[in-house]
Order: sequence, then structure tokens, then C-alpha cells
Amino acid sequence: MPRERFDDLVAFLAVARVGSFTRAAAQLGVSQSALSHTIRSLETRLGVRLLTRTTRSVSPTRAGEHLLQTVAPRIEEIEAELAALSEYRDKPAGSIRINTAGHAADTILWPKLAPLVREYPDIKIEIMVEYGLIDIVAQRYDAGVRIGDQVEKDMIAVRIGPDFRMTVVGSPSYFAQRSIPKTPQDLTEHVGINLRLPTYGELLTWEFERDGHEIKVHVDGQLIFSSGQPILQAALAGFGLAYLPEDLVAEHIAAGRLISMLDEWCQPFSGYHLYYPSRQQSLPVFKLVVEALRHRE
Repeated sequence: MPRERFDDLVAFLAVARVGSFTRAAAQLGVSQSALSHTIRSLETRLGVRLLTRTTRSVSPTRAGEHLLQTVAPRIEEIEAELAALSEYRDKPAGSIRINTAGHAADTILWPKLAPLVREYPDIKIEIMVEYGLIDIVAQRYDAGVRIGDQVEKDMIAVRIGPDFRMTVVGSPSYFAQRSIPKTPQDLTEHVGINLRLPTYGELLTWEFERDGHEIKVHVDGQLIFSSGQPILQAALAGFGLAYLPEDLVAEHIAAGRLISMLDEWCQPFSGYHLYYPSRQQSLPVFKLVVEALRHRE
């Protein structure tokens, strides 16, 4: 196969990994029709069908699975070695893709990475906000960010933030005709504003602990969102109680716009960690990102 056609293989790997022409096209920065044409051309040239297409999904055939397992590691090695050449430049260069939850993106990634991007104009950083737990290798992310106990054991993890805790808050208008809950069990009598987790399609459980006693509560309500900021706005407007990171609501509590409760039941979680496969360690641009994000007491 001519060397200039290696981009066909990269296109195939992208589609096979995510199981979608639409998402793969977005990752590669091409149109869906152009990507489909590229895959058809590769299949014609090889003389075998690589992907099985249905109206709902795309999956590798047996030949495609063989190509995915044998070629993907080699392509990744080539990409890593090419990226490593940036250490011979005057200034580091390269692209880093990070998958993270919104709270970490707002409070840690952006504040710490903004100076790095300003200092090194040839570094590109893509931050994708997603609350579900995904396979960052299969989705072609360089790293992910999650709470420490959510990180897979085969990944390298670097703490990038301090421990934090969740808290329950509601507006004074919400409590105009309601009593403030004294225990987690009291929450079942209130209206909750909930977060939908995409990984399993479930709602985020409100978790509490005191004196070694753990309680998990589902607080029903009219509103469900996929990120924290709309939940905060709904709580401020008096639509119900919210279960949010304490630092996200601290200024509103201090200003009297929100009332916090059950503080003695809200225990801290392990802080956010950046996690990644070991092969990323050799990339100079990745080392810069890790050091910029690393948590220092």
C-alpha cells in the first residue's frame, strides 16, 4: 500500500473505535460523506469489507477486527514517535485531547492550562466535557480527568486537585414554606434538581456519611440536567434542592442566595486525578501538561 494512503487506515481506526461515522468525522475534522468515501475506497483497494453498517451502528467485520487489533498499536507508536520529535523544536508543539467532567474543567483545567497555552502558542488543547465514564484509549483521548477512586487500575494517575465535598443547597424562596432537612432521610420529602449520568443513564445518587454510617438518597423532582451549571441556576431560582460541589456554590451561600444544609453528613471525596496510559509519558508536550496540572499542597 502506498505510504500516502496511511490516512485511510487512520480513518478506519477512528470509525471502528467509536462505532459511528458521525463522531469519527467530528474527531478527524472532515465531513461524514468524505469519511464514508475514504472507507469505501480502502475496502475496495483491500478487497474485503471492513465495517458492517446498520441504521443504528457501525461495527468491524472479522477482517476489520483483525486490522484494528494489528494496525492500531503500530499507528499509535508512529504518532507517538512523531509527536516526540517536538522536543527538538525551539518550542514544544502538539495536540492534547482531555476528557473531563464540567466541574474539573471549570475549576482546575482552565485556570491551570490557560497560562501554558499563552506561553506555548504551538500547543493545542482540546477539552471535552462529559460526565460519563468512557474508555479514553478507544475514544482516542490522551488523558481523562475523574475523581481518584473512579480511575482504572491500569492507568497512571496524577492528582491535579485537592479533596472536595458535595453539599445540599436551596434558595430562601424555596424554604419560604418548607422546613430545612435535618437528616438525609428528610430529603425524600423535598424536591430535587437532578443530574443525569450518561454512562448508565441513571441519576446521580446523593451520598452522605456520618460516623461511618453511609446513606444514599434519590430526591425526586421535575428538573433533570446533564451538567452542573443549569442545576445551580435552577436552585437559585427556587425550583428545588441541589447536590453540588461546595466550591461551586460557596459564593452564593456567603451572599445569602443559597442555604447549605446537612454539612455534618457531607464528607470529602478524593480530589480529581489526571489519568492516562503509560505510552503518553514520552511525549514532551504531554509532560508539560501534566506538570502544569499537578496538584501541589
